[in-house]
Amino acid sequence: MSTPFYVSPQQAMADRAEYARKGIARGRSLVVLQYADGIVFVGENPSRALHKFSEIYDRIGFAAAGKYNEYENLRIGGVRYADLRGYTYDRDDVTARGLANVYAQTLGTIFSSQAEKPYEVELVVAEVGDTADGDQIYRLPHDGSIVDEHGSVAVGGNAEQISGYLDQRHRDDMTLAEALKLAVQALSRDTNGSEREIPAERLEVAVLDRTRPQKRKFKRIVGAQLSWLLDSGAGAGAGAGAGAGTEDLSLPDEDEGGGKAEE
Repeated sequence: MSTPFYVSPQQAMADRAEYARKGIARGRSLVVLQYADGIVFVGENPSRALHKFSEIYDRIGFAAAGKYNEYENLRIGGVRYADLRGYTYDRDDVTARGLANVYAQTLGTIFSSQAEKPYEVELVVAEVGDTADGDQIYRLPHDGSIVDEHGSVAVGGNAEQISGYLDQRHRDDMTLAEALKLAVQALSRDTNGSEREIPAERLEVAVLDRTRPQKRKFKRIVGAQLSWLLDSGAGAGAGAGAGAGTEDLSLPDEDEGGGKAEE
């Protein structure tokens, strides 16, 4: 009679965590930064159709690194939760904290279940407030834990190296152009310390802009608008005014691709 194969619970969880981390690390990194007028999402993404960033609700944005089909399912679930809660109660009752708790429960349940593999995703849920003090950024790793972030956060790929670079250079009072330029510089750094150029057409950029007059604060930045910001950010450190990063946002809105519009 053969002896049953046994793996300790601790070893099983460690193996599942290692599996998820390796899957996430294979994806391209993305960063989320606070700036003077809101929160900016920046990532390298050559696809024009498969987005890493999306709108969840009026003031809430979603970013994800890892396996696309898995975090897309989570995004859709978040949109449905937000729409139902906003309709049943009040729009102000939909918060990034509540959404992060829902995602944490889902990811935690999947991670601890032996019946299915863990999700190879890492999420960021951000909400822009009326002032910078009201901004909220939550990072959710594969195991469903919640990390309350401030200033900047990086996920996917070589996130640890990028986070260290951002921590040394990020300021809360940066203009949008400065924050965008810093994000691109961080993403351009390879693990060996060298830098590469990321053209504008390979960047996906979105903002939660608290200065927008409408309820929906999410906006994608593409095309000439993105190129203008990148060029402005190159010299933004030498005397750019507080409004330098927001003047371009008065241009006509692009298709935002937000959660409610897609549902």
